[in-house]
Amino acid sequence: MLSTVGFAVEVPEVLIDPVTGLSGSGPSYMFAVIEGLADGGVKVGLPRDLAMKLAAHTLYGTHPAQLKDDVQSPGGSSVYGMHKLESGGLKGILMDAVEAATSRSRATGDIALPRDIRNTEL
Repeated sequence: MLSTVGFAVEVPEVLIDPVTGLSGSGPSYMFAVIEGLADGGVKVGLPRDLAMKLAAHTLYGTHPAQLKDDVQSPGGSSVYGMHKLESGGLKGILMDAVEAATSRSRATGDIALPRDIRNTEL
């Protein structure tokens, strides 16, 4: 039933909180990224509705690594933009957000932190 809107995976109970931190809270992170891109578009002169539409569609339908490779030409503007994001710690900030949401999920639930979830098979 869920396949019409995405996919479902069965995970061990011990992984529920990390899944919540990543997948459950992930859309809010992406909405913030989209909003930030749209705000940047407005800052450089695009009308708000067009900036939002363009920003939202940049994340649609392509694997992130493939999209990055397709868009970033050597010495191009996208590489310069990504350098600015990376120098500001974008990936680290997103990782911190996942960790914070996971911690909050654990704090509000009864699931104990496993000693090592890296060896847990899905």
